[in-house]
Amino acid sequence: MTRHNQPKPDDRSDNVEKLQSMVQNTIENIEESHETLAYASSEEKANIEAKNHRREESIAAMREEIKDEAAARENGYQS
Repeated sequence: MTRHNQPKPDDRSDNVEKLQSMVQNTIENIEESHETLAYASSEEKANIEAKNHRREESIAAMREEIKDEAAARENGYQS
C-alpha cells in the first residue's frame, strides 16, 4: 500500500499576528542588548551593535511583510 503525503493547505490566517509577535520579540532583544552594552568589551560592543543593525533590518522587512499579509487578508488571500 503506497501512501502519498498531501501537503497541508496554506493557512495564512494568523501570519499578521505571528509577524507582529516576532517584531515585538526582536525589539525586546534590542532593548536587552542595550543593557548588556554597558558591561561589554569594545569587541563585544561592536558585535552587539552589528547584530542590532541586522535586527533593525529584519524588523523593517517583517513590517513590510505584515503590510503584504494584511492586504492579502483583506483581499481574501487571492493569489
